[in-house]
Amino acid sequence: MPFLRTPLAGLAAALALAGAGAPAAIAAPPGKVEPPRRIVSLNLCTDQLVLALADRSQIAGLTRNATNAEMSAEAARARGLRILGSSAEEILAIAPDLVVGAPTGGDLMHILARRHYRLLHVTATERLEDIFAAIRQTAAAIGHPARGEALIARMRRNLARIPRTGGGKVAAYYQRRGYLTGNGTLVDDLMRRLGLVNLAGRLGKPVLSQVGLEEMVAARPDYIIVESATDRITDQGTEMLHHPALGNIPRISIPQAWTVCGGPAYVDAARSIAARIARHERRKAIPSEPDRP
Repeated sequence: MPFLRTPLAGLAAALALAGAGAPAAIAAPPGKVEPPRRIVSLNLCTDQLVLALADRSQIAGLTRNATNAEMSAEAARARGLRILGSSAEEILAIAPDLVVGAPTGGDLMHILARRHYRLLHVTATERLEDIFAAIRQTAAAIGHPARGEALIARMRRNLARIPRTGGGKVAAYYQRRGYLTGNGTLVDDLMRRLGLVNLAGRLGKPVLSQVGLEEMVAARPDYIIVESATDRITDQGTEMLHHPALGNIPRISIPQAWTVCGGPAYVDAARSIAARIARHERRKAIPSEPDRP
């Protein structure tokens, strides 16, 4: 999925007014860039890449959702690290020697660039190859390129062991309030890798669309993939996902944190979905086998 925008209120304006007093990163000679010692991430998705690749001592600041296990697959690693609030002064005081963000960083990244901070605009991740590119970008910028290549190699090995259990079956990634994830997204790439057909593409839907219960039931997907946070009814948005009309469609539940950003958790999502499909197919052949979560 595209990188999430995580704005820090008032930060862009404060930086713009900071003038010559704002600390600036010193450019190193080409080919001799020193590994950064004060990395700040301004995006939930870049938080996770930095956490997976950097030394803990290098990380100077992360976004407010970095420790949220429902949003970040690297939340456990983020505990104890500095979480940025909404104050511009926080980043100015850190004097980061690398600021990591996304292409959609907006005014903030542009202002930081004018102030000569060293920036890394990480590639958006809509496919597995995009994830690998983002890992390489980040690993090189933080001074650990070999660590990035090792992570990519490990992901490739693990993905090679996951069977394509989809078998051409149709799946719908169905979210709160009936939102359906379409083609050209990270979830769509994940489905294709497992041999599944994305219902949104079959219906000609855009990247994100709202599909009502009647249309979903009429489409008759073989599987509905949902976020585990919706396993319980907590509001009207989750209530519709538990409507009896959907009761006969096999359901696969995975954490949102595995798909909200492109990163190593792509492997976890693929492994879990493939296993659930295989288990369901065995249940059809041996009805007495229980469906364990």
